[in-house]
Amino acid sequence: MGKVERIVFLSLVLDLFAFTIPLPLFPRIIEWYTVREISDPDGLLSRTLRLVSAVRGVFYKPPQNSQRWDVVLLGGLMGSAFSTLQFLVSPHIGSLSDKYGRRNVLLTTMIGNILSALIWIQSTTFASYMLSRVIGGLSEGNVQLATAILSDVSTPANRSKALAHVGIAFAICFCIGPPIGAYFASRPVPPSVGALEMELNIYAAPALLTLVLLIAETLFLVVALPETRDSRPEKHSNNDPSEFLVDKKSTTASVARSVQERTELLRVLRKLHFLFLGVFSGVEFTLTFLTFDLFDWNNKQNGALIGSIGVISALLQGGYVRRSISKVGEGKMAQRGVMSCGLGLVLLAILPHFVSTQPKIAVGLLQAAAVCLAFTSATVVSSLTSYASLQCHEGFDKDTGKPAIAHPELAKGKALGEFRSSGQLGRAIGPLLACASYWTFGPSVTYVVSAIAMLTLSASMKPVAVLPRRSS
Repeated sequence: MGKVERIVFLSLVLDLFAFTIPLPLFPRIIEWYTVREISDPDGLLSRTLRLVSAVRGVFYKPPQNSQRWDVVLLGGLMGSAFSTLQFLVSPHIGSLSDKYGRRNVLLTTMIGNILSALIWIQSTTFASYMLSRVIGGLSEGNVQLATAILSDVSTPANRSKALAHVGIAFAICFCIGPPIGAYFASRPVPPSVGALEMELNIYAAPALLTLVLLIAETLFLVVALPETRDSRPEKHSNNDPSEFLVDKKSTTASVARSVQERTELLRVLRKLHFLFLGVFSGVEFTLTFLTFDLFDWNNKQNGALIGSIGVISALLQGGYVRRSISKVGEGKMAQRGVMSCGLGLVLLAILPHFVSTQPKIAVGLLQAAAVCLAFTSATVVSSLTSYASLQCHEGFDKDTGKPAIAHPELAKGKALGEFRSSGQLGRAIGPLLACASYWTFGPSVTYVVSAIAMLTLSASMKPVAVLPRRSS
């Protein structure tokens, strides 16, 4: 691992650690605001819950505890709102990083993240908490800029290995962030310090931990991270540097074909990213509904299930994916992950038929499905991201030594920002559609339809899987 790769990986761990801390707290946060604002029927939370209840009533009417379901759904809507903001802002963050530099834009987004945490600490109303989430959604640029930075300092041959660090950081933090967030949530912060009286959010302790992590990440980036926008790949690469030199005398027709091929492939990859995450994020969101409905699992058991998926995913990322992807190819690796997801969904679809008669088989099917989903988590997004980055222009002008961009659409920041944006749109839509299907038709139908969608998507990826890693 090169120096810049280590810096990016450590910053991602800090960033994603902070990002995952509040994930298990959303339902309890909403319940706290509900108690505080129950006497205000015209408040933002009351009006939002009425809207959620009306929408839920169109699809499904639970026999009891309907408010509990509304709170859970509202938590999902908050996640969808965050993803929608990322969908809107990601292309702009990428374009700004092409113009002003990755480091400068990354540090600017960190200011927004810190502001979001500060507002969360003092958010005693639902409206102020949503303001915190909006600022956070508009400011979260670490993942996509980390991808661009790793693409700047890696060659096409080692690109996938470099970008695997993003997936490993995700897997690690999704294992440790939520339980630590839950632990600090049980340690309330005193409302006053000395003579200073201040009312704080009930979960100010995890919010303070988030703030500390974000400040530490920002200071670390200020001190350690160099600008990489115009840099050549690091010297530890085994590739011949001449592969990055662009001859100005290259024929216009050849360049045009290369640009056309790459931009078209980027368009296809964005579409695949959107469709995959649209289905997969719905599966992620409804998995805890399934364990709640069929097994009556508590938060600890659900946490163990999600944590095991994260552990297996991290092991696969660090072991199998990093070592095999250069031989298998990004497209084929992503296709295998999508197929694995389809298989896992088939197992989830047949699981309900064994719960009442053979519960041990049902739990075994759930565990097998979890392994399939872990393989999917370890392979698809990182492979598609790497594949997209390989379509960006890698050349350096022979005369000036500076990056030679063949076409604006192939600039790394812009291209990777649009790629991430497509996935975030899938994450915004998927959970809502999955919940509507789950409540209306039940888990078996929902997972059968999702499995068919995944297997169809896997089959459609065959032309992409057999393409060469680079278009030129």
